[in-house]
Amino acid sequence: MTATTDDPHVLSIAHVDLVRNGRALLDDVSLTVRRGEHWVLLGANGAGKSTLLGLCGAVTHPTRGTVDVLGKRLGRVDMRELRTHIGHVNPRHRLDVPLSVRDVVLTGLTNTPEFPPRWVPTDAQRGRADELVDSLGMTRHAESVWPTLSQGERGRALIARALMGSPALLLLDEPATGLDLAAREILLTAVDGARRAHPELASILVTHHLEEIPVTTTHAVLIRDGRITAAGVVNEVLTTEAISHAFDHPINISRQYGRWTAQSR
Repeated sequence: MTATTDDPHVLSIAHVDLVRNGRALLDDVSLTVRRGEHWVLLGANGAGKSTLLGLCGAVTHPTRGTVDVLGKRLGRVDMRELRTHIGHVNPRHRLDVPLSVRDVVLTGLTNTPEFPPRWVPTDAQRGRADELVDSLGMTRHAESVWPTLSQGERGRALIARALMGSPALLLLDEPATGLDLAAREILLTAVDGARRAHPELASILVTHHLEEIPVTTTHAVLIRDGRITAAGVVNEVLTTEAISHAFDHPINISRQYGRWTAQSR
């Protein structure tokens, strides 16, 4: 299941409210993501980033409004089946069984933490996993078990896992969380490489640090108190004024060599 060739929309959110326990977590949110676009979702802690990502990933339903993911409307589709066509990189991925990197990547086909009973990957699937492991610079760790990996190595393995099912939409939920400077740069380089290697792929990366925005990012959306304050082409959205408003703090931003930095005024 992918967006049809004559429909460039991968994600369409229209006038969505999401209310939980009487509290509005999202308020009149609209967003459209097309094939080949790479978005960054920015906002302060508690702004609604994770809630919005839950809609994008077909994890939660809106209270009001419509959400179409890969041409399928939430509320009218099997959410579990739809999620098999969405790649999700979550650095908090829990793994109770000490699988190897290759096997973790293969679980991207089953969308489970470990192999389901009686499920055995084919030789072609194992070959595809090895290709992705290599493309993320993890070949020498292919047989390493999960507990022995650094957080940065796990992050790259999870990107390979998310790509295993050839998704049309890739969601990256604060993938640089807990990484040191070198590990962060290696991870962001891997994200850039994955985006260039899959030109039809659309992606959304969530962060609250401008320094974690990959150079291949094409669009940005800013969220504050559950409302989108700006959305569009990245160079037009990431301005000092717009960022200061989204974070409710005076912040100067600058860009050099395709990367963003922020400093309090």
